[in-house]
Amino acid sequence: MATGMAGEHMINVEVRLFATFREGREKKQVLTLAEGTEISEVLNRLNINVEEVSILLLNGIDGPVDRRLNDGDVIAIFPPVGGG
Repeated sequence: MATGMAGEHMINVEVRLFATFREGREKKQVLTLAEGTEISEVLNRLNINVEEVSILLLNGIDGPVDRRLNDGDVIAIFPPVGGG
C-alpha cells in the first residue's frame, strides 16, 4: 500500500473487463486508488454505467457496487450477454 499526495493511503486493484466492456479499454488493468474507494467509483472512472453491468464479481464472489475495496482486490465486470 502506498501513500498518495495528500497523505491518503493508496491501494492497487485489478480490473478485468469482459465482452463489450473491452471495446476501447484494456481487458485487464491495475488501478491505483485511494483506500476506501467503492466499486461504483471504479465503474464511474471507466465510464461504465452500473445499469449496464450484468455480473460484478469481487475476488470471484458476487459483489455489491457500494463495497469498499482493499489492496489486491480483483474486480470482474460483465455486461448482459445475448445469444440464441
